[in-house]
Amino acid sequence: QVQLVESGGGLVQAGGSLRLSCAASGRSFSSYAMGWFRQAPGKERELVAVITSGGNTYYADSVKGRFTISRDNAKNTMYLQMSSLKPEDTAVYYCARGRRSYYTGTADFDSWGQGTQVTVSS
Repeated sequence: QVQLVESGGGLVQAGGSLRLSCAASGRSFSSYAMGWFRQAPGKERELVAVITSGGNTYYADSVKGRFTISRDNAKNTMYLQMSSLKPEDTAVYYCARGRRSYYTGTADFDSWGQGTQVTVSS
């Protein structure tokens, strides 16, 4: 069973930047697609970005051009660089591991971290 631990959340002003990290335990980190999701109060959880084992990336339209997902397989760590943050980016951000090396949909993630809060003030 993989364990995922997010870090890097916090309070930032609109227009600012944050970098989230997701550290994964266990082996075979590089074999799986990884993703970032977020959930704002009163809203459903939504996909933010995905990175496959091969490094292909996918982004929600709302974050394209502002967020960058990456991974360091040697460190078993995934990152989310967030820039030009907006108040509507405020949410709890979760990292997740997919069941496969490639991305087939949001339902294909089966391991989740505990989340890290990101708050963007206006």
